[in-house]
Amino acid sequence: PVNTKSWLEENEKFFLPPVCNKMMHNWQLKVMFVGGPNQRKDYHIEEGEELFYMVKGDMCLKIVEQGKHKDVVIKEGEVFLLPARIQHSPQREENTIGLVLERERASGETDGLRYFIDGTTERLYEKWFHCTDLGAELKPIIDGYFNSTQFKTGKPIPEELQANLPFELDMKTVVMKPFPLKDWLQEHRKDLDEDGGVSMFGDKFQFETRMFGSGKAEGNNATAETWLWQLEGEAKVTVGDRVHNLVAHDSLLIAPGQM
Repeated sequence: PVNTKSWLEENEKFFLPPVCNKMMHNWQLKVMFVGGPNQRKDYHIEEGEELFYMVKGDMCLKIVEQGKHKDVVIKEGEVFLLPARIQHSPQREENTIGLVLERERASGETDGLRYFIDGTTERLYEKWFHCTDLGAELKPIIDGYFNSTQFKTGKPIPEELQANLPFELDMKTVVMKPFPLKDWLQEHRKDLDEDGGVSMFGDKFQFETRMFGSGKAEGNNATAETWLWQLEGEAKVTVGDRVHNLVAHDSLLIAPGQM
């Protein structure tokens, strides 16, 4: 198990601008914590979802919802699941820490990083790339933008903008409101003790996010990794022939088909 509290203290020095993130796990499931300050104008686009939880302080996730700019404020202790294919730009302040989960990209998937003409949703500059390590791959693209003619002039170069995008952007979805995790736990406390726990977001998303209380629960995902995070109390987790004892703040990554 990895104790997230200790891990954050050990890796705090890595939360540097312009991206400020440090990967805890970088396999099929991308588990990262992100610091600040991190004020960005680039918008990230991907075919997967992103799960946000603010450990310390607040953040603003700028998105394009139904073709219009919108600010989604995620406060300390709140959780938010961003649907796939929505343009988004995380804005973080100094002395803040947030958890972000993403999934590994399929071999044919492409991520985009995009800048808009100020005050519009018109493209100024963008790059498309196959993402394997987001923390390492964003910085060269961001640096390239600040050294570009488009940045200096504020005008796009049409022939450098991709005519046919790798996938259709989501211009229909209205995103959920971030909600306090503690309030959700209190509301569902009785249900959490039942076998199987409680799904936090339902079954319409790629992410399967479940919360468990006391009692015994079993699970086995044959295709995806499972990340467990012990929020309070203690738990015993059996993986194969090994038993892991978890206390508050401990986390455990389980390989596909192993739980």
